[in-house]
Amino acid sequence: MSSLTIVAPTFIEMAHRIVWCSAATVDTTGRPRTRILHPFWEWDGSVLVGWIATGRTPLKESHLAAAPYLSLNYWSPNHDTCSADCDVEWDDDDGTKTRVWDLFASGPEPVGYDPAVIPAWADGPLGGAFSVLRLDPYRLRVFPGTALLGGGGEVERWSRE
Repeated sequence: MSSLTIVAPTFIEMAHRIVWCSAATVDTTGRPRTRILHPFWEWDGSVLVGWIATGRTPLKESHLAAAPYLSLNYWSPNHDTCSADCDVEWDDDDGTKTRVWDLFASGPEPVGYDPAVIPAWADGPLGGAFSVLRLDPYRLRVFPGTALLGGGGEVERWSRE
């Protein structure tokens, strides 16, 4: 098992290059439910945190209230994959919402984009429809497609537990 300082930068590079991931929650009866999301990851050299700009729907609220976890899986056509299993919580204070909005708006392409292009968020980060999920990973895996196809590349793993 590698240390977070080794895995986190590699994970972010791959996740931000792929951008979109399948995200699974568990509903109130224990059944999995997936959706496509677009996290933005931050690494300060010791702590990895992910942010998801999203709408706070009753479905997401009920799932996360019952089981406050997300499992994220990124895949690209060259078979690069990375995954993050995370503790998750809503973080809707005004300062966080504004900072996360700005993080996406000023982020490099392809992970960065202008959140105002989403019609429901036209009123900006404090307009009411914009919400933020904070991701605190407890397990990461980075699997280069070259490792799968026999061309080398190291599978990297990290777990908080």
